[in-house]
Amino acid sequence: MAFRGWKWLFLVGRQNTFAKAWRSRRGGPPLRWKRCCHWSAGKSLDPEVKAFLEENTEVTSSGHLTPEIRLRLLTPRCRFWREKPDLWPYGDPFWAIYWPGGQALSRYILDNPRIVKGRSVLDLGSGCGATAIAAVMSGASQVLANDIDPRMAMILNCELNHMNPFPITIKNIINSEAGNWDLIVLGDMFYDEQLADSLHHWLRKCIRIQQTEVLIGDPGRHQFLSHSIRSQLHKVIEYSLPEYTRQENNGLTSSIVWSYQPSNSLENS
Repeated sequence: MAFRGWKWLFLVGRQNTFAKAWRSRRGGPPLRWKRCCHWSAGKSLDPEVKAFLEENTEVTSSGHLTPEIRLRLLTPRCRFWREKPDLWPYGDPFWAIYWPGGQALSRYILDNPRIVKGRSVLDLGSGCGATAIAAVMSGASQVLANDIDPRMAMILNCELNHMNPFPITIKNIINSEAGNWDLIVLGDMFYDEQLADSLHHWLRKCIRIQQTEVLIGDPGRHQFLSHSIRSQLHKVIEYSLPEYTRQENNGLTSSIVWSYQPSNSLENS
C-alpha cells in the first residue's frame, strides 16, 4: 500500500505540483523558487540534508537505459518507499525517480556524443540530473541544469560520477527571454496541458531567435501525444525500456527521443 502511495505521488501528484510551479508566468518566480535562483558549483550541501539523502536513497546504475551513470534514487529497498509520502521532509522527491524520457535522452547523448560535444546545453526539468551528466560525459562545453529544487540530489549524483557539479538554476525560465543555448533537452515535461502550451511557445521562440536545437524525450504519455506540438516533432530513436523501468511507469514499454522542428508558419507566430 505504501508503494502505491509513492506511485500516486510521482505519477499524479507530480503533475499537480510541477505544473503549478512551472505555470507562473508573470510577477516573479513561482512560490517554490523564492529562496534561491542559482546554485553554483562551488557551494556545498548542508551536512544534515546530505546525510539524510545518503541514508534514504540507494546508489544504483541498474534497471535503466544508462548503466554508465550512477544515481541516488528511491527504490523498493529504501525505507521511504514504504513510508507515507508526506513524511519525506525536504519537498516532494520527484528527482528520486529516473523518468523514462530522461533515460532515452541520456542514452542517446551517450551513444552520440557529437550531439553535445563542444556545445552549450540546457537540461530543462533536469530532475536527478542524469541527462546533464550524460552531456558532461560526452564533452559538452557548458551545461546548465534547470528544475524546481533538486540541486542537492544533482550535486550528489555528480560526485557519484566523478565530476564537478555543473551550474544549477531553479528559476522559472519558461516564458523568459530566449537564452543563447546550442541545445535544449527536456524529458517527461508534457504532463499538463497548460504547461505543455507554455513549453511549446517558449521552445519555438528559442528556435526562432537563437536557432537552438531542441530534443524531447517522452515514453508516449497521452498528454504528449495528443498535444499540438506532436505534429512538429520528428522521431530520432526509440528505446525499449528495461523491465524495472516498465514496472515503475505503469507498463510503458518504450521511450522516444524527438527532434522539435516547428514549421516556418509556427515559428513566426
